[in-house]
Amino acid sequence: MGDLLTGLPPSVGAECRVLVLGSMPGDASLQAAHYYAHPRNRFWPLMAALGGFSADLPYEVRMQALHDAGVGLWDVIGQCERRGSLDASIVRGSEVANPVADLLVAHRSIVAIALNGSKAAESFRRHVEPQLPQAHRPTLLALPSTSPANAAFQHARLSAAWSAITPFLRTRG
Repeated sequence: MGDLLTGLPPSVGAECRVLVLGSMPGDASLQAAHYYAHPRNRFWPLMAALGGFSADLPYEVRMQALHDAGVGLWDVIGQCERRGSLDASIVRGSEVANPVADLLVAHRSIVAIALNGSKAAESFRRHVEPQLPQAHRPTLLALPSTSPANAAFQHARLSAAWSAITPFLRTRG
């Protein structure tokens, strides 16, 4: 058995086009109440490169830059038991999914869902996909995890895979 954890609230702007869903925030993110807070997670450098902003900006400014690019953040799992930060440590059967389908109904501008890692994709298929409204099924992009635990994907390979969200981003102008 692990500790009972509750995730972070969604961070979705009014004109969100791409919803990035992780599995469940790691310990560093939960403690900071910030998405992708672990210093070795590659999420922010990737998004900064794709969105045209600096990964070194303060968290609130990075979040605004994501929203300006049409990107929102949340997680598939809203509550679970886990010891440590690894997805592999999530106690199967303890997962309670976030109401992602309700979020999609409220934000019809979302045209793509980027699943950050295999645990997010597997949990999405099991818990969320059956609940999706037939009238609004965004494009699903199963992407490699930005976690430092995913050492098989070096930055260039990760960047190439994550560039799949580029056509869905809001362009400035």
